[in-house]
Amino acid sequence: MSNLNLKPGECLRVRGEVAPDAKSFVLNLGKDSDNLCLHFNPRFNMHGDANTIVCNSKDGGAWGTEQRESAFPFQPGSVMEVCISFDKADLTITLPDGYSFKFPNRLNLEAVNYLSANGDFKIKCVAFE
Repeated sequence: MSNLNLKPGECLRVRGEVAPDAKSFVLNLGKDSDNLCLHFNPRFNMHGDANTIVCNSKDGGAWGTEQRESAFPFQPGSVMEVCISFDKADLTITLPDGYSFKFPNRLNLEAVNYLSANGDFKIKCVAFE
């Protein structure tokens, strides 16, 4: 999706279904596919990671430093919802169990216009709050 125009302080709520045999899925947010303020990648069992959330950014096509979160409230074959909001300094990711964490807004974006999802996840609803 493009032209989202998500502004600081607004929440992007994404709800969808995790595949029963899920290995990982990705939600990307940013300006476009080469400029991502958030690459959100829950890994059930992928790239040597198990039940870990890996976050990163991409600036002009170049990946930044990964950040790993040990909280992992996702279950294969379930419906999950995540809420992502941002300001000048950070993105705040709120997980289904209410746990939230911050990831730095490395690109200093003032609006998020791009969302993509891939992997073992099917988007059912996107809402703005």
